[in-house]
Amino acid sequence: MSKVVPHSFFTEFDINLFKGGKHFRLYNKLGSHLTEVDGVKGTYFAVWAPSAKSVSVVGDFNYWNANEHQLNVRWDSSGIWEGFIPGVDKGTKYKYKIHSNNNDIWTEKADPFARFCEQPPNTASVVWEDNHKWKDNDWMETREEKNALDKPYSVYEVHLGSWKKKNGWESLSYLEMAQQLADYVEEMGFTHVEFMPVMEYPYDPSWGYQITGYFAPTSRFGKPSDFKVLVDALHQRGIGVILDWVPSHFPEDAHGLGFFDGSHLYEHPDRRRGYHPDWKSLIFNYGRNEVRAFLISNAVFWLDQYHVDGLRVDAVASMLYLDYSREDGEWEPNMYGNNENLEAMSFLREMNQEVYASFKGIQTIAEESTAFTGVTKPVHYGGLGFGMKWMMGWMHDTLEFFKRDPIHRSYDLNMVSFGLTYAFTENFMLPFSHDEVVYGKQSLLYRMPGDEWQRFANLRLLFGYMFTHPGGNLLFMGGEFGQSSEWNFQESLEWHLTQYDFHSGIQETIKDLNKMYKSNPALYQKQFKPDGFQWIEYNDQENTVISFIRKGNDPKDDLIVVCNFTPMPRENYRLGVPKNSTLKLLFNSDDKKYSGSGVGKKTVKPSKTSWNGHEQSVLLNLPPLGVVVYK
Repeated sequence: MSKVVPHSFFTEFDINLFKGGKHFRLYNKLGSHLTEVDGVKGTYFAVWAPSAKSVSVVGDFNYWNANEHQLNVRWDSSGIWEGFIPGVDKGTKYKYKIHSNNNDIWTEKADPFARFCEQPPNTASVVWEDNHKWKDNDWMETREEKNALDKPYSVYEVHLGSWKKKNGWESLSYLEMAQQLADYVEEMGFTHVEFMPVMEYPYDPSWGYQITGYFAPTSRFGKPSDFKVLVDALHQRGIGVILDWVPSHFPEDAHGLGFFDGSHLYEHPDRRRGYHPDWKSLIFNYGRNEVRAFLISNAVFWLDQYHVDGLRVDAVASMLYLDYSREDGEWEPNMYGNNENLEAMSFLREMNQEVYASFKGIQTIAEESTAFTGVTKPVHYGGLGFGMKWMMGWMHDTLEFFKRDPIHRSYDLNMVSFGLTYAFTENFMLPFSHDEVVYGKQSLLYRMPGDEWQRFANLRLLFGYMFTHPGGNLLFMGGEFGQSSEWNFQESLEWHLTQYDFHSGIQETIKDLNKMYKSNPALYQKQFKPDGFQWIEYNDQENTVISFIRKGNDPKDDLIVVCNFTPMPRENYRLGVPKNSTLKLLFNSDDKKYSGSGVGKKTVKPSKTSWNGHEQSVLLNLPPLGVVVYK
C-alpha cells in the first residue's frame, strides 16, 4: 500500500469556484484535516502549488524525509496536491517540501491553511482540530442589534503580549486573559475589544503585523481552542471582538507564503507591485483569482470559526495606491494611467460584500489615511463597502492642537473644529491607537502641556472631547489610566500607576464617559449623520471655547457640550441654547472625583436673553481645561 492514499475533499464545483476566485470557504478543503478513510484514521493534506513537480509532507512522523510521503497532483490543472496519510494524528508537526519546476528550486513551507503552529522561533505547522462548545448564543443572536452603526462603539485596543505580565516578565495566556481582560473591560465599560493581530507571526517586534500563519492564532499564548475561550468570555459579558487583519502585505520568511512553490504564487511578480519598501515585505497579487479566494476565505474563517464581530483592515491606503511610499519610476500606472490599484479595490469590495452577506451584525473597519472617497459607502453605490474608517486627520489635528500651550490655542481653534467639515463624508471612528504612543511620540499624557495638574486636566478634556465628538471611539490600552511612558511591547502596562489619584482619576473619567456614551442615544444614534450634530459656537477665540449640540432621534435626548481649552475658569459664560427647560449636568471632566477642581454648575435655567442665534441662553461656569455636558 502506498504511504499516501489517493483521497480528495474537492468536488468539481469546488475546483471551478477556486479557479474563478469565488471559493470563500477554502479552509474546509485546503490544509490538513483529521479524517477516516476506509476505517483507517489519519490526516488528509491538500496544498496549492501549481509550479511544483513534486510535493511531499515531511514531519516528525517520517523523520522529515521528503521521499516518504509524496502527495498526488490533481488532474484538473488546479495546481492542488493532495492525499491521505494514515496514522498521522492531532499534534503532528509537519511542513510541505516542494520541488519546483522553476530552476529545480526546493522550498520547505509551513501550511498556509494550518490551524495551529509551533511556538516561534520554531516554524512547523501542527495538525489540529478542536471542538470548543460555544456559550455565546445570547450574544450571537442579538449581535445585529448591538453591533449596528447606530449603536455605541467604544473600542479598547489590546496587544496581547504586553497588556499585563505575571512574574514581571511572562505574558498572560489566552485562558488567563479570558478572566482578567473580560472583567476589566466590563468594569471600564468599553463595548468592544480590538486585538492587534493574533494570527501567527515569527517576529515579536512586528507586533503581529508580519503574518506567516493566517489561519492560526499565535501559539505564544496557548492553543486555538484557548483563544476561542477568550472570545467566548468577552461575548458572555456583552463585549464585541474586533481583530486586526492584514491582507496588505506579508513577510519574506523562508517558511512563509513568499516564493511558495519556487514561483511568485501569492505575491505580485512585478516588484513594483509585489514588494513593500517601507515594511520590507511582499504584497499579495490581488488580480490572481486563487489569491483572492485565499484572502476572502481567511476573513470569513475568523468570523465563522471564531465568532469574531469585526475586522479592522490594516494599511488600506497602501493597497489602494500603486505609488504608495514610492518615488517616480518605482511604480507603474494602471490601465487608465492613474495611481489607483484597481485589483486591490475590486478585492476589498468583494471581501466586504461576502462578509456582510454571510454574517449578521458584523462590521469591517478600514485603517485608511488618505482622502480616498467612498471607503464606507456601499459597493452598489460605487464605494468600497466598509462599515467604518479610522479618522486619521482628526487624530492628527487634535493631538497637534492639544500639544500647544493654552496661551496660543485661541489662534488654532480651527484645528479642533475643522474635522467637522468632513466628519460625515464617511462613517468615522476616532482612534488613539498604538501608533500614537511609540517611536518617540511619547504617551498621550506626556504630549499634554503644562504642570502635572494641567497635563491630567488636558488629558481628561481630550477624552471628553473625543467621546462627545461624532463617530465611534478607539483607545489603545494604557491610555485609559494615563500611562506615563511610551508603550513597549516587551513590557507590561504600568498598572502600578492606578494607585495614584491623578491616574485613577483618568480611569474614572473613561468609565463615566463610556457610561454616558452608552446611556445617551444623542451620542450614538446619529453618530454618522450630519443631522446628529449642530454647532453653537465653533470660533470663540476670545475665550478658546467651542460648544455644540449632539442629537438623537428624539429631541428630548439632545445634549449640550462645551469645551474650555484654557486653564482659566470662565465664570458666567453665556451660551445660547435651543430650549428653555432647565439643563442638568451629566458630565464634568473637572469633577473632584477625577482629581479636578470641581468648578461648574449642577443645573442651569435659561433666561430670555437671545445669544448664538437662539432665543434663550444660560450662564455657565466653565471649568479650567474642562468639558461639560448638559442635558
